[in-house]
Amino acid sequence: MLKSHYYPNLIEAGCDEAGRGCLAGSIFAAAVILPSDYDNHVLNDSKQLTRKKRNELREVIMQAAVAWAVGEVSPQEIDEINILRASFLAMHRALDQLKVRPQAIIVDGNRFTPYHDIPYTTIVKGDAKYQSIAAASILAKTFRDDYMDRLAEEYPQYHWESNMGYPTREHRAAIQQYGVTPYHRRSYNLLGNTELSLDF
Repeated sequence: MLKSHYYPNLIEAGCDEAGRGCLAGSIFAAAVILPSDYDNHVLNDSKQLTRKKRNELREVIMQAAVAWAVGEVSPQEIDEINILRASFLAMHRALDQLKVRPQAIIVDGNRFTPYHDIPYTTIVKGDAKYQSIAAASILAKTFRDDYMDRLAEEYPQYHWESNMGYPTREHRAAIQQYGVTPYHRRSYNLLGNTELSLDF
């Protein structure tokens, strides 16, 4: 059973990201503030849910939340500042857009960069422990999946509608065959094999 709040007496935003390990596409992050008495036993780490269930829950979360927002950092920005900083930046961009200012932040993972002067706590596997982080996980994942579907229409040979930009064998084979797109993260080891070479 997921807990409702880490900071029970404060307006708390939960944050999580999606797409950190991908070879292509932006990284997305969400920030969600749930009502203090909110309880939804179906909420769980988005990776444990089917896509259909995530999309259903996205609508529930967006209706129920006190405030929610999604931030995005492009592949070019990821290459410039590295993926760890990009994940924090995506969360900050989500927090920037919240219509209610949080008094505390809880973040999935073990690292974060301070957001203004708001206290925060990092929680390993937080998306399986706290409802607001689970909700943020679902929003980040579903918004990113929709984005990758759009990119897949532009570049169908990479099968992003099924691999979502992750380093699957078919994705890497397509990179080897067709080269890179403007959406690939060039700072990553795109082929995963030093014997293969890419001409940029």
